Amino acid sequence: MAICFQFQSPVKPITFPSSNTKRVPIFKCKASFSTTTTTELEPVFTSVKSFAPATVANLGPGFDFLGAAVDGLGDFVSLSIDPSVSPGHVTISEISGSSKLSPNPLFNCAGIAAIATMKMLNVRSFGLSLKLEKGLPLGSGLGSSAASAAAAAVAVNELFGAKLGVDQLVLAGLESEAKVSGYHADNIAPAVMGGFVLIKSYDPLELKPLIFPQNQELFFILASPEFEAPTKKMRAALPAEIGMPHHVWNCSQAGALVASVLEGDVVGLGKALSSDKIVEPKRAPLIPGMEAVKKAAIKAGAFGCTISGAGPTAVAVTDNEEEGKKIGQKMVDAFLEEGHLRSVAMVKKLDRVGARLIEGVPR
Repeated sequence: MAICFQFQSPVKPITFPSSNTKRVPIFKCKASFSTTTTTELEPVFTSVKSFAPATVANLGPGFDFLGAAVDGLGDFVSLSIDPSVSPGHVTISEISGSSKLSPNPLFNCAGIAAIATMKMLNVRSFGLSLKLEKGLPLGSGLGSSAASAAAAAVAVNELFGAKLGVDQLVLAGLESEAKVSGYHADNIAPAVMGGFVLIKSYDPLELKPLIFPQNQELFFILASPEFEAPTKKMRAALPAEIGMPHHVWNCSQAGALVASVLEGDVVGLGKALSSDKIVEPKRAPLIPGMEAVKKAAIKAGAFGCTISGAGPTAVAVTDNEEEGKKIGQKMVDAFLEEGHLRSVAMVKKLDRVGARLIEGVPR
């Protein structure tokens, strides 16, 4: 599956409406991966198109259990009933935005999630054709594989009447993540659910949305360099054991981060975001210029900065969009001057909606 983590180019912004739709929070969800219906469902659409957002995983001290969705960046999946496809199967007819992904659904993030969702829905009499539009570069640290998986899972679910809940859609996406980079939900959960998400447990899966106040401003500054940071390689750099002092420190900072999200305290969020003493110190030296980028972001006024997911993208936070643009330029300069890497910076809001249907042709 290394194919899913080869880097293409810096992230390029896509035009997509800001997320302002409210969703009723799902405060706790437990699920196991299995067929959820014994009778086969009829499709309610002949074709659908879905979108799933980019995500920032870990958020500093929240390794593998905290993540957030980012507005205006992500992947699209178009799905249709196709009589030429064998019943109960899915084919990938087109992939745009990347030349390095396999069209074999068994080796493609979107294909794996689509198959898992079809199994949950007990789809046996209809064949599906899938088109994947990559808006995120591979290996960017922005949840590229999770966005594809989330968009595919939602597309299949919507095509057959939206019978699955978010917990089951996350499980379908986890099928993909497990085969690509490991069984971790800090990208797929926020990609599906939107907002900030805490993974309380993996066995059983328990997800806790963390509601950032609507009246508070929060901007993510994302600086993505031209550099490959495969997730599996970056995970291999992590220590097998940690000392008690670092364990206590990271736990306290993760708690502070959660409290800051719930209170809408962007300054506190940034401070906690910057505080990781376990993962970031091992990964930052593997990304040229990362340590200088973090210092430049904070010196320019960012409330905090860390590595987004496994990297190489650096993420900083602020409460002012114009200030965010200035901070982003300083981060780009630092990547070039200290890491000798070209990069691109964007300022984005929190995506509060997650993966969603954007088009559908009724049957």
